[in-house]
Amino acid sequence: MEAMKNFDNSFLTSRVRLIAGTDEAGRGPLAGPVVAASVIFSHDTFIEGVNDSKKLTEAEREKLLPQIIEQSLACSVSVISHAQIDRINILQASLLAMFTAVSRLKIIPDLILADGNKKFEFSSGGCRAVIPIVKGDGKSFSIAAASIIAKVARDRIMKRLDPKFPEYLWAKNKGYPTREHINAVKLYGPSPLHRKTFLKNILPEYSSAKEYELRE
Repeated sequence: MEAMKNFDNSFLTSRVRLIAGTDEAGRGPLAGPVVAASVIFSHDTFIEGVNDSKKLTEAEREKLLPQIIEQSLACSVSVISHAQIDRINILQASLLAMFTAVSRLKIIPDLILADGNKKFEFSSGGCRAVIPIVKGDGKSFSIAAASIIAKVARDRIMKRLDPKFPEYLWAKNKGYPTREHINAVKLYGPSPLHRKTFLKNILPEYSSAKEYELRE
């Protein structure tokens, strides 16, 4: 959508020439990591079909991914484990994932647009600011592209893990709390890759974060 590209370009100034968009995938699942991506495009790069990853089908995301990578100036991915999520909470893990993704870019951006209403600190090189954009994956071209990269990367991780824990149907639900997934957790208990702090409403023994900390 050209309006999304225009949104990004509205931040361009004589001092802001390179803009990085960043977004995460996997805040809501019961299991697996949270994954973030960051991407930088030239001001005149536009890819038809780029949109909020949640508004695209899996096939559409897979088709767009190589175009995004090929036409970007730089892109990167970061993965924060389920264990780290349990230790620092999902908000902090998501911010850490986005920070790490931006840190891994081979080009230092002048400005970072981050999806959400929270921002992380990033002062490397000549980067001037991190601007949080609420529902940014539906407004910003670069954030939307990052959301596609992150979503595809995370879905592929969960598909690879599925054969090791087939009872949870991760190839189908990607770790999200579907009825089938919740029922499997109740029947079989959690796997080593479940986020224990996300199970308090499913399994009584995880109802207290303090109890979990003691067990760990």
